Amino acid sequence: MAKLSQDDLLAQFEEMTLIELSEFVKAFEEKFDVTAAAAVAVAGPAGPGAPVEAAEEQDEFDVILTGAGDKKIQVIKVVRELTSLGLKEAKDLVDGAPKPVLEKVAKEAADKAAESLKAAGAAVEVK
Repeated sequence: MAKLSQDDLLAQFEEMTLIELSEFVKAFEEKFDVTAAAAVAVAGPAGPGAPVEAAEEQDEFDVILTGAGDKKIQVIKVVRELTSLGLKEAKDLVDGAPKPVLEKVAKEAADKAAESLKAAGAAVEVK
């Protein structure tokens, strides 16, 4: 049997329907005792430089209340303004610090929320 090049194999795959391709993948996995998911997971990390780049390009931030401070009532009011929580839920959040107040928000929104909470006397961390 003649060995097919990568381009020849890709040309063959282009002619297959999705069902045929799916059946081929199942047969390949059974024949070689591998899974397609494992191959993706192995190929996923690009190397030690990739996590550093992802951290530099972070676009979602969490605002975490680390302490209520002396003016707990003011902090509860600010938490209610920043979130859609009711009085009891906001109080429970402040009492249970450290807890996230806002999750996965833009940097500007996270900074503004942190400033508001700090102005009310709370200890805040932005991650």
